Amino acid sequence: MSDIADRVKKIVVEHLSVDEDKVIEGASFIDDLGADSLD
Repeated sequence: MSDIADRVKKIVVEHLSVDEDKVIEGASFIDDLGADSLD
């Protein structure tokens, strides 16, 4: 994975409090990661 993708993944994991394994390319923020419109 590229450096930028790693950084984005880390931010998503921290902000949404999700497992790192769930943050994959193509994952839906709402459907797969449980984000809502306020996140």
